[in-house]
Amino acid sequence: MTRAEAATPGFCSVVVGGHWCSRPRSSKPFPWRCCSCCHRCRRRRRRRPLFCGIMVCFRFSPVPGLGLVLFCLALGVVRSYALELNLTDSGKATCLYAKWHMNFTIKYETTNKTYKTVTISDLDPVTYNGSMCGDDRNGPKIAVQFGSSISWMVNFTMVSSSSSYSIDSISFSYNTSNRTTFPDAEDKGIVTVYEHLAIKIPLNVIFRCNSLLNLENNNLVQRYWDVLVQAFVQNGTVSTEEHLCDEDKTSTTVTPIIHTTVPSPTTKPTPVEKPEIGNYSVNNTNGTCLLATMRLQLNITQDKVASVINIKPNSTGFTGSCHPHTALLRLNSSTIKYLDFVFAVKNENRFYLKEVNVSMYLANGSVFSIANDNLSYWDAPLGSSYMCNKEQTISVSGAFQINTFDLRVQPFNVTAAGKYSTAQDCSADDDNFLVPIAVGAALAGVLILVLLAYFIGLKHHHAGYEQF
Repeated sequence: MTRAEAATPGFCSVVVGGHWCSRPRSSKPFPWRCCSCCHRCRRRRRRRPLFCGIMVCFRFSPVPGLGLVLFCLALGVVRSYALELNLTDSGKATCLYAKWHMNFTIKYETTNKTYKTVTISDLDPVTYNGSMCGDDRNGPKIAVQFGSSISWMVNFTMVSSSSSYSIDSISFSYNTSNRTTFPDAEDKGIVTVYEHLAIKIPLNVIFRCNSLLNLENNNLVQRYWDVLVQAFVQNGTVSTEEHLCDEDKTSTTVTPIIHTTVPSPTTKPTPVEKPEIGNYSVNNTNGTCLLATMRLQLNITQDKVASVINIKPNSTGFTGSCHPHTALLRLNSSTIKYLDFVFAVKNENRFYLKEVNVSMYLANGSVFSIANDNLSYWDAPLGSSYMCNKEQTISVSGAFQINTFDLRVQPFNVTAAGKYSTAQDCSADDDNFLVPIAVGAALAGVLILVLLAYFIGLKHHHAGYEQF
């Protein structure tokens, strides 16, 4: 937020100590560290200010019939891809609530007549100009801008029966003139992709979709998951009754189906040979920014049938992107739409595998999609690589695991020569356990020998007395 924005009259809202506070803001700029709207958080120049939480405050143009619309977005203290918003009207009553995860992958042509892909997953900075509750002429709308080159908008419309509404459409725009995001784009300008959805939702019910939803159109892949949204909120109260998306209904109804014959237990996959080793890399304007060497084996369970798929590097493509705090490696093939490995920085000094997303075609023709952004694997210091030659298992979900062999990755601070830095070996963790075990076993052996010697000596001593 700039000083000019801070000085703009409007509303200020923030979560303080677990409480939501909101009040009209004065025309004077309020302190940078604390929002002056709450007595719990005052400006004290000499005393340490209380933590107010992360807040965004905006002033919106008057909307007919609603007056000033208040829109405040409260994010958790951990930076992630999740967004949560509470849109309220002039009476401070909630009119629209939404919480969701999303990221985008864009394919563009370069000046060298080749194609590159960039994944937008770090959503900072964010603004929300144009979001509104809706009125008699316009339906509710969520408008989000990521920096100066990317914008996203979703529109809601009331169905004529007035007993339901729909998530009508999504539009996504990006500007290839932005040299930071598209450093070598051949065509410069704004590209807009429009998707018509028409997802019908009953009024006074919240829409939920935990499954991964993919929208693919014109060199753009949009991914959404863990979605909660309710437009046209009545009486300012978000509903607790849920309307599930079709994808969630499918996943929840497959298991209870009763067949005429008793289903067999989960089929164990036929053992397969060790996968081939693949070498993958991601480049940016500064050279190689991500390195990965590994053998990959996918374990999938669907409808109680397990299958094992080895990744074949010769027929697998790879792309990705690098940012200061996140890095992406994406694999794809004729059967794998995408397999994403997302790395993140924690505590400013270590990296780890934070997220895995997959969407692929199975042998029966169905599409298998899973996403998990709450992982914690392959942890190592920045400036080094992570290495593990033994077999490891990444548990993405109950239905999807990845086995890795001969693994080595470095998603940040790759050397100028494009080589791996010194590796932290996963076997070091095993050695930490082996040392105390070995020491304990040695001490136990010494103790047993001492006891045996004592009893043998005691027996000989008594035998000597009996001879007299």
